[in-house]
Amino acid sequence: MDSRLTQFAALSQKDKAPAYLSLVSEILARQDQSLIAADLHTLVETVTQDGGIVVGRQVLSELVRNLSTGTISDHALRKRVVEDTLAVIQPRIVSYEEQVNSLRFQLADLLESEEEWSEAARVLMGISSRSLTDEEKFRVNIRIVRLLLEDEDSVQAETYYNRAASLSNSTSDRETQLQFKLCQARISDYARKFLEAAMRYHELSWLAEIDEEERKEILSAAVTCAVLAPAGPNRSRVLASLYRDERSADLPTYNILSKMFLDHILRPAEIKTFEERLRPHQLAKIAISSNDQLASSIDDDDSAEPSTSTRRGPSTVLDRAVMEHNLLASSKIYNNITFRGLGALLDLTPGAAETMARKMIEQGRLKASIDQVDKLIWFDAGREEDDAQGKAGGLGDVEQTSEDTGAPYTKRWDMQIRMTAANVETIVQHLAEKGLIQPTATA
Repeated sequence: MDSRLTQFAALSQKDKAPAYLSLVSEILARQDQSLIAADLHTLVETVTQDGGIVVGRQVLSELVRNLSTGTISDHALRKRVVEDTLAVIQPRIVSYEEQVNSLRFQLADLLESEEEWSEAARVLMGISSRSLTDEEKFRVNIRIVRLLLEDEDSVQAETYYNRAASLSNSTSDRETQLQFKLCQARISDYARKFLEAAMRYHELSWLAEIDEEERKEILSAAVTCAVLAPAGPNRSRVLASLYRDERSADLPTYNILSKMFLDHILRPAEIKTFEERLRPHQLAKIAISSNDQLASSIDDDDSAEPSTSTRRGPSTVLDRAVMEHNLLASSKIYNNITFRGLGALLDLTPGAAETMARKMIEQGRLKASIDQVDKLIWFDAGREEDDAQGKAGGLGDVEQTSEDTGAPYTKRWDMQIRMTAANVETIVQHLAEKGLIQPTATA
């Protein structure tokens, strides 16, 4: 090998290229593959050092072409050759930018097939973007984001997602656009913007270009994010959209979805089953601020009924979502509730329960008022879902005025009596139609 390279070095510049190219084909065609990597290393080193840039580019382009067409079938050997070639030409990377980019794409493919997600992403990060079009840059950034998210590296993935977002108008390729939208949803999910992620996932679950099984997984992700989203009118709209989607009934998370939509209080056993399906970032611990800790430490003065819980606040994202939902659900059941009673319901100290209610009222997610003298939370007669459903149909905010005749609780009681009587009448009619009861004659 060394003697032949010495002979080639003595050739004229125009004869060097054909000689080196024939040697590349000869090395790759060998039956014995044990010396291929070493011989190619020697060849590339000689060409890049002594062959000149023009000859070097021709030889490297031929080597890259053969590697991409699968001339070396052995996966480990091909990976070794690509890595070794990149290491040899690294000091002269400016002269061989196009060839280096091609080799990096091949190495990323090999690492991705081995499920070395982060390593593949790092290889792609080293690609020079000067010779790439905006569309190619967009594709590379999206691929890096996808690989980083596979290894749960959401912080670095968001950086490359932001780069891709600035180039999102550079392509009209439908597949690339779908990959970008899926990255949008996943970035929102990892950033704990669960409401935004749920809406993006649900939108993607309707696209016919995506495989049916994958659409089902995306819909399941939408339900999970909707459950983890902060309780309030905005989440009510998303829950309503998912609950009315007939495909949701086949999901394993449908039980908790229906209970949240119908404002039922969630029990620990149901939460435990749902928790087993969550990904690590969805089980992240959350810290309680010093102000909330101070407010939560103020307990009732009534020592005759000591608090049954010592928890000062939710410990995980799921914990917070469930507590806020149960608080919102209790507002549909009770006219008012004591701090101690709400604490028992949420498994919090009375002070922590008051703090959670106060924050939801401040953020407009709970319609209620707090009476700190009597240690009561009074829930308003208006219902949050009325607001949510009124805006969901696309009508926007509709101002309605009505005369206040007073006695709101009497009117609510009358309405409950009328609804109960109407439901009983409907049941009787159904039973009569099926012949299960006989109408009685009146005298």
